[in-house]
Amino acid sequence: MIASMDWSPLIGSALGLGMLAGIRLYATVFFLGLAIQFGWIPLGAEQEHWRVLTHPAVLGVSGVAFLIEFVADKIPLVDSAWDSFHTFIRPVGAALLATAVVGDADPVLKTVLMILSGGVALASHSSKAASRLAINHSPEPFSNVVASLLEDGLTVFGIWLAVSHPVITLVIVVLFLAVFAWLASRIFRAIRMQLSALYARLKLTHQS
Repeated sequence: MIASMDWSPLIGSALGLGMLAGIRLYATVFFLGLAIQFGWIPLGAEQEHWRVLTHPAVLGVSGVAFLIEFVADKIPLVDSAWDSFHTFIRPVGAALLATAVVGDADPVLKTVLMILSGGVALASHSSKAASRLAINHSPEPFSNVVASLLEDGLTVFGIWLAVSHPVITLVIVVLFLAVFAWLASRIFRAIRMQLSALYARLKLTHQS
């Protein structure tokens, strides 16, 4: 069944949304559901199962979580604590989002895409967390806010791209993963060092 049709659009959409979920899980779910609900993103017949994201419970929970994250992500140090808390939540959320995107597709493909989406989300989450930890070393808060707003805008644009141009999205995801694989050891080393520095800084502040 997998070989009988072109699955690249479905794979591109699933992995693209997974990459976005690693950066902004709640915004990805909320804005995608909202766009479908109001017809801003027209769905083809093969995408009708995406309408599960328009359920009031899904929109309500993801919308409230998005508002909390929108504020928390713009406060220095709070954003890094929020990222740490979501290290496992975002990949799992991305895997579950993939099931909504895949729908009734071949069970093997669904399982593979769940695993891949979770992995892509972990990669984008780690990259985002490392960059925000680095920005938090800056004494002024404006760079943090600017970075957060750019991520918000990237999420909205990325949703449109993942749905409207899934093959292009798939190419972007593959390129991102190639760069991430090349820089992975440095990214995780930077996260470890910056978390240690952050812990020392918080400990010093508490003692004073």
